Amino acid sequence: MKIAVCVKQVPDATVHKRIDPVTKRLDRSGEGALNPTDLNAVEEALRIKEGQGGEVVLVSLGPEKAMESLRKALAMGADRALLLSDEAAAGSDLVGTTVALASALERVEADLVLFGQASSDGDGAVLSAAVADRLRRPLISQVASLAVDGDSVTGKRQTEHGYDLISAPLPAVIAVSDAINEPRYPSLKGIMGAKSKLQETVALTDLGVDAERVGEAGAQTTVLDLGAPPSRGDQVKIEDDGSAAQKILDYVLERRLL
Repeated sequence: MKIAVCVKQVPDATVHKRIDPVTKRLDRSGEGALNPTDLNAVEEALRIKEGQGGEVVLVSLGPEKAMESLRKALAMGADRALLLSDEAAAGSDLVGTTVALASALERVEADLVLFGQASSDGDGAVLSAAVADRLRRPLISQVASLAVDGDSVTGKRQTEHGYDLISAPLPAVIAVSDAINEPRYPSLKGIMGAKSKLQETVALTDLGVDAERVGEAGAQTTVLDLGAPPSRGDQVKIEDDGSAAQKILDYVLERRLL
């Protein structure tokens, strides 16, 4: 079985996030890391491979430096990485991103495509569904438990009323939640072995994608303006010197909030 895992490099959790006032896009010039829930998708792919055999291929869209983050997933045990990196793809919205990723996935020809549920920098949780629609494949999202049996896959999804068990034929697209597993840490052997694994970087032309369908040229959404969050009004800072509780009560009573 060939399993493709769509992963994304996002700004590292320790990096201060800022929007570029000129491009009106997230500044990605700082340190990057793999999106946290994508690690759950990689782990699940590795477990399926260990149980049934096959190949795990990483697929990503991003700048050339994103390959540095993909190497962590290679060190975990993924077999190879395919990074679509092209200046013309910069500024892609959801639609443009699906065009690029679907083209990369068609090249991989995977039986199963895994996504993390959402990216930490966008938190939209709709990319997997949009890619599945473009590939014309069934989708199961928010999967907390996954089983592959022959030519079908079954996902267990928690809801407010209990659990859903949803089955779909392969090839299929699955978006996993962070409850599905605990991602492994790369071993020293895995880190060393990642250096020799195939790390392929391709451009839009390599996949036959028209540059007018992606990036700013193909974007169907536009950011018109950015503004700072509204002021929360006057604030009072109370230092706890043993009388903080009384000061808070006095503050509340003064403003007749009780």
